[in-house]
Amino acid sequence: MTSKASTVEQYLSELPEDRRKAISAVREVILKNLPKGIEEGMQYGSISFFVPHSIFPAGYHCDPKQPLGFIGLASQKNYMSLYMCHIYMDSSITDWFIAEYKSSGKKLDMGKSCVRFKNLEDLPLELVAEALRLWTVEEFVSKYQAALSAPRPKLN
Repeated sequence: MTSKASTVEQYLSELPEDRRKAISAVREVILKNLPKGIEEGMQYGSISFFVPHSIFPAGYHCDPKQPLGFIGLASQKNYMSLYMCHIYMDSSITDWFIAEYKSSGKKLDMGKSCVRFKNLEDLPLELVAEALRLWTVEEFVSKYQAALSAPRPKLN
């Protein structure tokens, strides 16, 4: 569910207590493990951690007015979501993340762009922390730019 909150604090205050506790706990793990240079704010109606325009002036290619998203955190209608953009940019990292998640004993519910969880116990926070420390901001931006310039398959 997209929020109209303009600040992270406002977003959190709008959540039911159980969701607020879970989202806040995940947020703390994110804040403690973010690469240097990533900033926190609101984007697309949810909590976002992004590469600011001061580091990457081009911004997000679909909407250059927006900074480049690194990870997002949201409360949806039936679950909570962790949008880990950086793990989808490298298939070996995606494969590593899936294998580690499964080896944690927790059930992975992963879409094309997010990891869904119904409660905090469903999410291996230590794996989230480790995934956040994989790349520097510079490495993330470099991989992002390489992905944009890679040839795309032709559709019939």
